Amino acid sequence: MSNDSDNDACEPSVSIAIPIFNEESVVPELLRRTLAVLDKIPGEHEIVLVDDGSTDGTLAILEEAVQKDARINVVALSRNFGHQRAISAALDYCSGDVVVVMDGDLQDTPESIPLFLDKYAAGYDVVYAIRVHRKETFFKRICYKLFYRTARFLADVDLPLDSGDFSLMSRRVVDLLRQSPERQRFLRGLRTWYGFRQVGLVTERAARHSGDTKYSWNKLLRLAFDGIFAFSIVPLRLAMLTGLLAVCCSLVYAVYALYVRLVYPGSDYAPTGFTALIFTVTFLSGTQLLFAGVLGEYVGRIYEEVKQRPHYVVRKTIGVDK
Repeated sequence: MSNDSDNDACEPSVSIAIPIFNEESVVPELLRRTLAVLDKIPGEHEIVLVDDGSTDGTLAILEEAVQKDARINVVALSRNFGHQRAISAALDYCSGDVVVVMDGDLQDTPESIPLFLDKYAAGYDVVYAIRVHRKETFFKRICYKLFYRTARFLADVDLPLDSGDFSLMSRRVVDLLRQSPERQRFLRGLRTWYGFRQVGLVTERAARHSGDTKYSWNKLLRLAFDGIFAFSIVPLRLAMLTGLLAVCCSLVYAVYALYVRLVYPGSDYAPTGFTALIFTVTFLSGTQLLFAGVLGEYVGRIYEEVKQRPHYVVRKTIGVDK
């Protein structure tokens, strides 16, 4: 093992961080499969489940599970704070040498965890899943591919393609994530930004076990914006470049119009009418509004940061520090 890694030579303790929101039909199978995997891994391990303001029977099921298995810890938030902040809460309560982050709908398969640990034993601080064979609709798969490639093109860091939050992180990476003050959380980007040795692991994205997805198109769009605006100022530079291009085009058109008017007076080639003017004004107005919106996204994020509100509020913990 390389000298630049702090990975333990013996068996590390493993924490499984899982955000949960209205998954009462999934939780029993999720716990059964995850505990079965931990049973086969030597050492002392735990599962930290964060209930992100569920309104169904999810929390009651989790409370009952804590009584049956001491490895289960539950953190109940005061309301729904969102997927990324729920993961942040789970990381704050994980105590293991390594932390595996996975979703609670069983699309991230617990049976892949030993493969992550093998990569960790080889000296990697971050092992992220590369999702293949997704079970979503064709249109949603295309949107995912487009987002990852756009974000990678725009970002200041080399974001891995088709990788989600399903990952293993060493304790030092988790501690850095816990210290990150950003309110608009895009954890897979932060995970990449910190560096250290990272490797992708190809895993098949399973179908949702039951119930409906909690990530609406609105939430997916907000997450995409967080990923792009948190790691790139390219949209701001595009505004400047677009303005420069518009000025150049205007100058070329002005020179052409003046030339035709002076050299060929009364020619049919001379610009006339309002069509070109209306097109130009409409195009430039739309461009200005577009980039005013881009600027507003950055300003809005600054506004959220300066308020310094906590990432989440805990209503109660169950089984933690037992």
